[in-house]
Amino acid sequence: MSQTLLTILQYYGAGAALLAALVVSLNLGVRPTGWAFVVFVTSSIALIAWGFLNAESEGIGYQNIGLLIINAIGVYRYLLAGAPPEPDAET
Repeated sequence: MSQTLLTILQYYGAGAALLAALVVSLNLGVRPTGWAFVVFVTSSIALIAWGFLNAESEGIGYQNIGLLIINAIGVYRYLLAGAPPEPDAET
């Protein structure tokens, strides 16, 4: 495996996770949060690949298998299952 590809996987995974966490923390609503979980899924996939292709990073690979499952639940809940409408802010 080329070192360049491993570096791209590593930094994409880290950067995408930071971006998704920012979107979730801003509480912009159901749809943006759902798309943030999609970004989290791509981050987990990149870090799983990086973790298992890089001899010294297996732990990150295993951790991101768990995070991939959690993030897939987020995608389902926010984008596919039709999350309940957001409560009225004025009440």
